[in-house]
Amino acid sequence: MTPPPARRRRGSGAPERSFPRKGSVRRAQMITTYGVGSMIAVDNESFIVAGIDSWNVTDAPVIHEPRLARALNVKSFRLPPASDDTSKDGVHVRRFPLWHSCPSCNVLQHVRGFNSPPGKNECGNCQEDLVPSRFVMACPQGHIDDFPYWKWAHRNNRDEGSSGHCSGEMRLRTSGRTASLRSVLISCTCGIPEVSMEGAFRRSALANLHVRCSGKRPWLKDAPIDACTEAPRTLQRGSSMAWQPLVKSALSIPPWSDGLAARLANHWETLRTLERSGIEIFLKALTHRDKEVISVDAVLDLLEAERHEESEAGDDTDHDSHYLALRKQEYRRLRAGNAERDRSRTEQFICEPPTKISSALAPLGITAPMLVKRLREVRALKSFTRVHAPDSNVDVHEARLSLVDPGWLPAMEVQGEGVFLHLDEERLANWSAHVEVAARAERIRTNHNRLLRERASDPMSVPESPATPRMVLLHTLAHILINEWSLDAGYPAASLRERLYTDDTMAGLLIYTATSDSAGSLGGLVAQGEPDRLAATVRSALQRAQWCSADPLCIESEAGGTGGINLAACHACVLLPETSCEQNNGLLDRALLVGTPEDPSLGFFHSALAS
Repeated sequence: MTPPPARRRRGSGAPERSFPRKGSVRRAQMITTYGVGSMIAVDNESFIVAGIDSWNVTDAPVIHEPRLARALNVKSFRLPPASDDTSKDGVHVRRFPLWHSCPSCNVLQHVRGFNSPPGKNECGNCQEDLVPSRFVMACPQGHIDDFPYWKWAHRNNRDEGSSGHCSGEMRLRTSGRTASLRSVLISCTCGIPEVSMEGAFRRSALANLHVRCSGKRPWLKDAPIDACTEAPRTLQRGSSMAWQPLVKSALSIPPWSDGLAARLANHWETLRTLERSGIEIFLKALTHRDKEVISVDAVLDLLEAERHEESEAGDDTDHDSHYLALRKQEYRRLRAGNAERDRSRTEQFICEPPTKISSALAPLGITAPMLVKRLREVRALKSFTRVHAPDSNVDVHEARLSLVDPGWLPAMEVQGEGVFLHLDEERLANWSAHVEVAARAERIRTNHNRLLRERASDPMSVPESPATPRMVLLHTLAHILINEWSLDAGYPAASLRERLYTDDTMAGLLIYTATSDSAGSLGGLVAQGEPDRLAATVRSALQRAQWCSADPLCIESEAGGTGGINLAACHACVLLPETSCEQNNGLLDRALLVGTPEDPSLGFFHSALAS
């Protein structure tokens, strides 16, 4: 990332305190790539993004999505601030890691030891730009700290039980013989033999040195040191394991999608306490100045919808139960539709059946496709994890975005379009009951359950894997359709996204545009949902899924992916960019779509392909 040129602050809009600007990223990246707690490289420097309680969000737009806000127990969302010459907002960062090396004299030490000139990050002796440490240590609780170079270099040259540091100066150099860790060499002027970084990434590498987690949270200002018993791991500074976002999202659906709820957001607490007559008087007073009429019935509909959603979620305070209820509401609305002719121009959710009636999809077991001509998705950064990737069914520790809850979360909104598919429930139930189908899904489920328990702090409290025949089928179908549309319709695979609706009462999937750029809402994806074209696309995708360039190794695989939670799925046939997948490219098996060479009847679409 190239930092912007130096700017002169001018005019009355300048911030009260002038912080140096170190770079720029897109707002959307503050949710998915460079969120709170992540490390970001700017030229020759490295920083960690500070918590949201240190952000100046005075001018940051507020994003309203009541359903998601209730599920995450916050009042609202805010778009990450974007700074310019006159803005008062901005995202704060802090220097991290703090250990640096000089490429000229090879000195390795804390950045304060280099005696850098004010405003510069360079060696005071060599005038060379310093290089931030490539390595850090982190634990599954989210704590992160500098790699313990001194202990690593002196690990075989210390007396048992000795403490303290030598008086030598450490050096770091690269031999250049290979690109491996064996070529990264560390020495000390105290006279110890030179050692390499080979072996530093083993799980027990730091534990063998008796290095404990420091409990530090450098992204939070004035954060106290946590007492932590987790064993730290060595990570590369830019590794995906060093920061994984936990993002929750929701679609705006009626009655929340016409903009009325956003206009009344500041008065919602008052409206909840009033009866119809009181609401009518309140709205008249509210709209007296701008002469804008707000329907009392529309407000009552919103209040009733809110009460219904709260009763559907139940008294359980678990966010996951609220999030599942949120998905079920979307599923019902996607099936019911929301015709454009019945709505105003401000409506953010338009979902209609195709205008052309066709029987082309019936042999494929696909019923009632819906064309989502307009949709709005809000994605909020709830928290993040380190070391372990977040999963909706893994008991990972969620690191906090702030010390004090500010009542809001950073979020972004995407305007786009999509296609919703629903599978024949009766046909799906009959297929799922086959012994061979259930056995194949059970292998995935068993491996996934084992992975969840290995990662959990309390294995007995881990929820069961969602890997059922229905779920794996819908998930794999979404992947091959995204791949097919990326080849046939010109959409980059990373610009499309899946949204699965699958449990005992749901059997649908939504594929929609995941970006708001030129690939976002041009009508091209909706055009792919017309029945005849959709049927041809599904058949083409299934025929492509029958053969993989890695076969027979792929189709005969006993386990694949992280923890063996995939079967017949690899990068040559099914896997997608991770931003497009809700399950991190897990719980996939194309054999449940098309069968295997030995048993084609395993596939849900076997009869359609044979015809």
